[in-house]
Amino acid sequence: MAGVSLRDVTIREGAQMPGREYGVDARIEAGRALDRLGVDAIQAGFPVVGETDREAIRRLSGGVDADVVGLARATTGDVDAALDADADVVEVIVPTSERQLTHVLGESWETALSMAGEALDRARDGGATAHLTLVDGFRTPTDRLVEAFAAFPAVATITVADTVGARTPDPVRTVVSDLCDRVDGDRVGVHFHDDLGVAVANTLAAVNAGATTADVSVASLGERAGNAALERVVVADAVDGEARHAGGESGGDCAAAVDRSELVPACRSVLDALGESVEPRTPVLGEAVTTHESGIHTAAMLDDPGTFEPFDPATFGGERRLVFGAGSGRGSARALLEAAGVEVTDERVATLLDRLAEAGPLDADAATALVRETFERGN
Repeated sequence: MAGVSLRDVTIREGAQMPGREYGVDARIEAGRALDRLGVDAIQAGFPVVGETDREAIRRLSGGVDADVVGLARATTGDVDAALDADADVVEVIVPTSERQLTHVLGESWETALSMAGEALDRARDGGATAHLTLVDGFRTPTDRLVEAFAAFPAVATITVADTVGARTPDPVRTVVSDLCDRVDGDRVGVHFHDDLGVAVANTLAAVNAGATTADVSVASLGERAGNAALERVVVADAVDGEARHAGGESGGDCAAAVDRSELVPACRSVLDALGESVEPRTPVLGEAVTTHESGIHTAAMLDDPGTFEPFDPATFGGERRLVFGAGSGRGSARALLEAAGVEVTDERVATLLDRLAEAGPLDADAATALVRETFERGN
């Protein structure tokens, strides 16, 4: 997989969820955390919506290394609001599928193309970088997508959006591969929603097929089922890269150029800033994902953690927890005795299992301390 530019949409997409009202300070704090992680762009709001969005973009712009993006429909008012907010990038959105053209825009494709051109020109004339997103692009004929790329050769990034989360990896791969055969792949971006639960898989498929920019969101925050989860894309990309490297294939480096050691801390900082949380079993960020108590698991992981882990949490700023208690088996007890330098006997294993059941759940350090306390007393 070639290098991919990650554009975070957490703040803007998350704010569109029902009942959410992210204030300016919350957006600033979240944006700074994302900047520490090293994403290339931060979509901090939809400026025409109101002053909160405009002020958040205004304060972030120039205050972070990432480009700060303001979203705008293909209208003069939307673009002017983004320019007034000092957005580094004005992301113009325009429908491309027949459904969206008919029921959302109420205009023909030719008119939509003209509206997009005028909005892009206005953004550039106002001193911003202009990007374009093709709304419902993955339910649009590829010929029409190619036409949009050809119509705006000066636009460096044109994003094809799976606006309603209607696609799966195989058709995504086909569309992006075909598109990249016909246009400059360096200009192709993608944006996926998770309505079918495959936004991350779609993002990986699209990047493997040649897309070079991908929209992501912390913990999949976004409308309906959310967007491609930033943390899952980064970790999956890294795991795939390691697998390719181990297999002797080229392209073993990670495609997403972010500070991997900051991934979990930055994502948790974003969630805290926005007042959001995740369930314990949420991939990558959930506490249960890196907590192990099963006897078979913990016994093996005391020797080699990778036995039952797809990735080392520490690589991404996370933490592994081996838990010992009622669920621990004889293998775990034996491993704990050995780690504490206590001779292993069947009687000691049985005694330790009883103590763990009474005192647990305990982390590895506390369990080792329990071993020493128990057998130093001669039990």
